Amino acid sequence: MNNIENKILIRSMRDVFIDALRIKMKENNRIFFVSADFGSPALDGLREEFKDRFINVGIAEQNLINVAAGLGLEGYIVYAYAIAPFITMRAYEQIRQNLSIASQINPINVNLIGVGAGLSYDMSGPTHHCLEDLSIMRLLPNFSVFSPSDWKLAENFIDYSINNNNPKYLRFDSKALPAIYENIENLDFENGFYELAKGDKICLISTGYMTHRALNTAKILNNIGVIDIFMLKSINENSLFDKIKNYKYIITIEEGFIGNGGLDSLVSKIILDYQSGIRLKRFGINDKYVFELGDRNYLHKLNKLDENSIINEINKLS
Repeated sequence: MNNIENKILIRSMRDVFIDALRIKMKENNRIFFVSADFGSPALDGLREEFKDRFINVGIAEQNLINVAAGLGLEGYIVYAYAIAPFITMRAYEQIRQNLSIASQINPINVNLIGVGAGLSYDMSGPTHHCLEDLSIMRLLPNFSVFSPSDWKLAENFIDYSINNNNPKYLRFDSKALPAIYENIENLDFENGFYELAKGDKICLISTGYMTHRALNTAKILNNIGVIDIFMLKSINENSLFDKIKNYKYIITIEEGFIGNGGLDSLVSKIILDYQSGIRLKRFGINDKYVFELGDRNYLHKLNKLDENSIINEINKLS
C-alpha cells in the first residue's frame, strides 16, 4: 500500500502512548510507571489515577533505571520515562549492568521511554539533541530498540511491549507529527519494518522522523521506494533483504551519526551478509555536534538532511 498522499491528524507519540498505557494499567495491576521528574499533561491523569504504581524518582536517571530494574526483577512490567539523551547516556552503565546483562539471566520487562529523539528538541542545542542513541542502544545484547515514525506506531506498540519479556528502548519524537500508519494493515512488529512505497531502482530506508522526509521526497520523484524501519534491533533481516534485493541503490536517512552503528550500519550489514551488489548512500549527521540554533528544518538544511539535498543526490544516481 502506498500511503504517500495520506493526510491524517497530528498527535504526539508520548501523549498517545501514555493514553493507551492508562487503559492497560486499569486492566493489569502488574504495570508500573517510573518518571525522572519529567512531566506532561498526558502524564497528570496517570499519576493521579495510579498513585500506588506511579513513582517519581526526581531528576536522577541512574536511580530511575535501578528502581525500574528492581521492579522488573520482581516480575512487574515497567515503563521508565525521561528525556532521551539523559535516560540513555546519563544512565548507560545502569542500563548495561541492571537490564542488558541481568536480563540474560532473568527475564526483565522494562521499557525505557526516551522523549526527544534526534533533533526534535531543535532549539535546545546539542545537550538536548539525541544523535547517539541509535548506535549505543543497538549495541546492548537482549535489548529491542523501537524507533517509530508516527503516533499510530507508538500506540500499537503497547501490546508488543507488554507481551515481550525483555528490555526495550522506545525512541519517541518530542514533536506532534501526522500519522503515516492510519490505514495500514498487517503491521508486524516481529518483522520490524514496513514497505510504504515500491520503487524501481532506488529505495529510501529511514527511521523515526526521517520517514516523513523520505515520504516527502518520494512525493516529488517518481518510482522511489520507501521502507520505514521501526525496530532498529530485533528486525527480520531475511525479510528486509527480500524487499531490497532488486534495488540498485539504497539510501539510508536518519537523525543520528552516520557510519557509527545506527540505521546505515544495520542496512550495510545486511547488504554485506547477503553479498549483494546494492550500492549504499547514507544521509545523517556527520561526526560533529549541531551548535547552530534554529528549527528542525533549518538544522536539516545545514546538515544536508532536507528534501532538496536528498533529491540532488538521487538525481546524480539516476
